[in-house]
Amino acid sequence: MTAKILLLEDDIQLNDTVKQFLELKGYEVYSAYDVLKAEEIAYEKHLDLMLLDVKVPHGSGFDFLNQIRQEGKETPAIFITSLNSVEDVERGFALGCDDYIRKPFALKELLVRVESLLKRSFGTHHEKVDLGNGVAFDIKELLLTQNKKKISLKTKELKLLALFLQHPDTLLEYDKINETLWEYDEEPSAGSLRTYIKTLRSAIGKEKIETIKSIGYRFVTE
Repeated sequence: MTAKILLLEDDIQLNDTVKQFLELKGYEVYSAYDVLKAEEIAYEKHLDLMLLDVKVPHGSGFDFLNQIRQEGKETPAIFITSLNSVEDVERGFALGCDDYIRKPFALKELLVRVESLLKRSFGTHHEKVDLGNGVAFDIKELLLTQNKKKISLKTKELKLLALFLQHPDTLLEYDKINETLWEYDEEPSAGSLRTYIKTLRSAIGKEKIETIKSIGYRFVTE
C-alpha cells in the first residue's frame, strides 16, 4: 500500500524538490501551495501523512492543522518551517502535530522522520500481522494469506482490515470508516459495508470484529 502524503509548502522550488524526492522513495505526494488547496486535498483524499509549512497563503499551517483536528481527523503531521522559537514549537504540538523539522533540512533527515512516523501510524507497517489459525495480513502490501496461500478479497475489504489493525481495540465510527473506504466522488454504502464486514469475519473469525450498534465496529485483539 503506497502511503499518500500532503505537502503544504509555498516555496515552489522546495515543494518540487521534496515531492520528487519522496516520489522516488515510493510515496504518493499531493502538493499544495496554500491553505485552500491543502483543504481541498484533505477533503478529497485519504491521507497517511501531512507535511506542513507554517507561513503559507490564505492562512497558516497552524490554522490548517487546527481545523483538521477539530474535524476529528488524526492524520499524522510534521511541521516543516523556518520558525524556531520554543513558543512556535509548543504551539505546533499543542495543535496536534507529531513532529517538527526546521529549515533548512537535509532530505535524508526528512525521510527518516517520515518513515518513522508512518511506521508508528501503521503499527506493523513492514511486518505481517498474525491473526491466528494460520491467517496473516501484510498491512503494507494489503495481502491476506492462510497457511501462506492468498485469500482473495476486494480492495475495500483489505483497506478495511488494514484500518482495523491500525486501530486495535478502538471503536471506529461509521464516518471514520467511510472516509477511509470511499473516495471523494464515491457514495458510501451501508449495505456494502455490512457485506465487507461479513466477508472479513468469515476470513479472520467472527469474534474479531465487534458490532457497536448504530455507531460502528471494533477490532478485538483478545
